[in-house]
Amino acid sequence: MSVTEESVTSASVTATAFRPCVVIPCYNHGATMAAVLARLQPFGLPCIIVDDGSESATKQQLAQLTGVTLIQLEKNQGKGEAVVTGLKAAAQTGFSHALQLDADGQHCIEDVPRFLAEAQAYPESLISGMPEYDESVPKARLYGRYVTHVWVWIETLSLSLKDSMCGFRVYPLAATLAAIAKHPPGKRMDFDTEIMVRLYWAGTDSRFLPTRVIYPQDGVSHFDALHDNLRISWMHTRLFFGMLPRIPALLARRRQRTHWAQIPERKGLAGMRLMLNIYQRLGRRAFNVLLYPVVAWMWVTGSTQRKASQQWLERVRLQAERQHMTLPKGLNSYRHFLRFGDAMLNKIAAWRGDIVWGRDIEFAPGSREVLQPQAGQGKLILAAHLGDIEASRALAQVEAGLIINALVFTDHAQRFRQIIEEIAPQAAVNLLPVSHIGPQTAMLLQDKLDAGEWVAIVGDRIAVNSQRGGERRVCWSTFMGSPAPFPQGPFILAAALRCPVILMMVLREQGKLRIHAENFADPLLLPRATRSQALQAIIDQYAQRLEVYALRSPLDWFNFYDFWQLPPEKESGC
Repeated sequence: MSVTEESVTSASVTATAFRPCVVIPCYNHGATMAAVLARLQPFGLPCIIVDDGSESATKQQLAQLTGVTLIQLEKNQGKGEAVVTGLKAAAQTGFSHALQLDADGQHCIEDVPRFLAEAQAYPESLISGMPEYDESVPKARLYGRYVTHVWVWIETLSLSLKDSMCGFRVYPLAATLAAIAKHPPGKRMDFDTEIMVRLYWAGTDSRFLPTRVIYPQDGVSHFDALHDNLRISWMHTRLFFGMLPRIPALLARRRQRTHWAQIPERKGLAGMRLMLNIYQRLGRRAFNVLLYPVVAWMWVTGSTQRKASQQWLERVRLQAERQHMTLPKGLNSYRHFLRFGDAMLNKIAAWRGDIVWGRDIEFAPGSREVLQPQAGQGKLILAAHLGDIEASRALAQVEAGLIINALVFTDHAQRFRQIIEEIAPQAAVNLLPVSHIGPQTAMLLQDKLDAGEWVAIVGDRIAVNSQRGGERRVCWSTFMGSPAPFPQGPFILAAALRCPVILMMVLREQGKLRIHAENFADPLLLPRATRSQALQAIIDQYAQRLEVYALRSPLDWFNFYDFWQLPPEKESGC
């Protein structure tokens, strides 16, 4: 590894140039540096090492290294100052990006090509590691990260920063040094978090890649439990008060929203793993305590979703008045958000098999008989984004051998499948990702039904690719007093499968999840001569029953957008 001898200023680096180097801050890690460089050697990257006032033994070890640029600070000034020194040197030498690594060997250096590829694809973004720890991680450090995660989400009014403490990252030098010049960040262990937040404030997004992180048994840690925790606390105090005048700008950054079908899936593996770790290590009670402030922040900052929630609850009140119904008490949008957060945890619990029959979930009267399997006969479950449909996994506890396949209309369902395989490889719910409903989908599901398995599908959301010939395939049906668009695909698929169709909702009632099931069609028929009329009638039936259950448990409605309109595209009405 060598540093180019051509010296150019950072201003001469064009937008298309991608010239990365490595920056390694070092303080008394001379014994591990040679091994780190050996692992870096195959990638041919120029390397800048910043000796942060190390002891004489480390100075001698670093002096023996060849093919690197060594910068020595006379006194120990802290990791942050060492990194900043290295970044400035990299920019002055003409590099566009700097890959930061720790000197103790805890990072998975073999992931360097992935990080550089991501940085080259997104040169304006900060690329950061998202740690995957083994048993070597100190528990106090692990739990402390969760506190910082929550504070960072508050300071940015965003969940997009998945991990702000990992020291394995690629900096875009121009944007990073501009942020440092405007607001110098902390010089020690508070640097990694503060610079990421300040970059976000300045408009630089962060992208995250999972990477393995270990804590070597003979590793040397320079984290001072007292002084560094005090510095981090003071940093969060500064950032919180710095966030306050930036609230309008941060909210404006989130303001542009589209129909749900046009919004890229945001539930990445990091967020799912974070939820799982909190649940596994701290328990449900601790998770629920954390949920209140997090949901409060989401409620305050999520203006679009909050407005949709409030409009939904107003529709519910008006419809209940028209039908002379008494609604449950405590209907407000904050509790609506809380219920959604609770449902997300139930999703994880269901995947792990932690939903216990009788304690957590039970049948509503008459539903057990409807859901009883028949030998050799599969059934189709017609559901909605109302309640905890994932909790249907618990049916396997009372119906041995029952397998339910959930059809998911998203191009990102592989993320869900990967999480399920990690959490519960033997899960009885199998996700079947599809981007649209076609003949291949019908053939796949027919095979499942012929094997005696069940299939679950939702009928209340329009898939991303639900257009044919430039027209969106929907039927309009009255729901909560106003016309709303419903997708044709799930009902056409149900008719093609010619199997018993069950309408099922899992609602939160009296402190438990309760499964409501009713026979919907056996089979669902769409005669060729009256296909359009029959399709409209069956969707009207679905909309009416969906309204009944939604009025029964309004906070279980999880469509946080304007359900009663479509994006501005041509529709084909029934």
